[in-house]
Amino acid sequence: MGMARPFSERVVGDDWRRDAESWIREQLERHGDAVTGPIDQPRVRPWSTQLTVPTGSGRLWFKANATALAFEPALQLELARLAPDSVDAPYAIDAGRGWMLTRDRGVTLRETREPTVEDWQRVVVEVARIQQAAAPHRERLLAAGLPDYSPATVLDRFDRVVEIFSQHPADHPAHVDADLRLRLLGARPAIADAVETLSHSALPATWQHGDVHPNNVFALDDGSMRVFDFGDGQWAHAVEALCVPYGWITSLASIPWEPVLEAYAGTWHLDPRDVDDMFTTVELTQAVNRAASWSAFLDEASAAEWQDWGEGPIRHLSRVLDS
Repeated sequence: MGMARPFSERVVGDDWRRDAESWIREQLERHGDAVTGPIDQPRVRPWSTQLTVPTGSGRLWFKANATALAFEPALQLELARLAPDSVDAPYAIDAGRGWMLTRDRGVTLRETREPTVEDWQRVVVEVARIQQAAAPHRERLLAAGLPDYSPATVLDRFDRVVEIFSQHPADHPAHVDADLRLRLLGARPAIADAVETLSHSALPATWQHGDVHPNNVFALDDGSMRVFDFGDGQWAHAVEALCVPYGWITSLASIPWEPVLEAYAGTWHLDPRDVDDMFTTVELTQAVNRAASWSAFLDEASAAEWQDWGEGPIRHLSRVLDS
């Protein structure tokens, strides 16, 4: 169920808050700036928390991550170096603690409007551009802490996740019972086939965002899109980045998927039909990878938080049964 004191309890404590605010003020001082009003804590999750920081040069966001996502600040810094036109460099980071300050970029796409087909096309094109910049730099990004969830690692991850979930107590929200275990293991050959297919794919393993949706995209005044929130990131097959957009568009929106897929494929100079074939394949590997990451995100959750959020790992893992 996690560590002795859950992350969400630590980050509302006075000691933690003093440390965080002291660090924030130090970083502002280095930039010749200062806090100009109350620092608020609008969001606490089992895996991260945010503080809003009013300053003389505008609002900043402070983010602290639990251990499983502590790589995010260093990753964002590296991505900003590789793709400066697409990723904002952090204002300041403490990579060891998983802390980061970033500038407020305004409203998210979700806050601006109901995303159109054109909006989604711009989003996936931005993702593809970052992926293209990142693809030659595997070692650099893994050194920053990005988890290696590339196709060659998926089968071992599947075996490990099934074993761990099977050992959870029966009342645990991520428990895999004997019947589900048999059905999951029955899907293993299909996952192995997917891994083999992806090893010969026209698209590489690269950075993939992991959670691309309108709440994680800034809609800038010039009409461009800027993705943020990199803590779900993985080094995985490129097309896995489309799984969350596909789920969002097909279940929560009334727009067609095909033009979005075409925009992504066009950025890679590929036939959309070929990318669609890859998408069908990566649905298996992404299900395994997402289940593992969700479980890791809850490593420092309380028992109550596991009850609130703990169905996620099983829900994602069970998607391997849909193929």
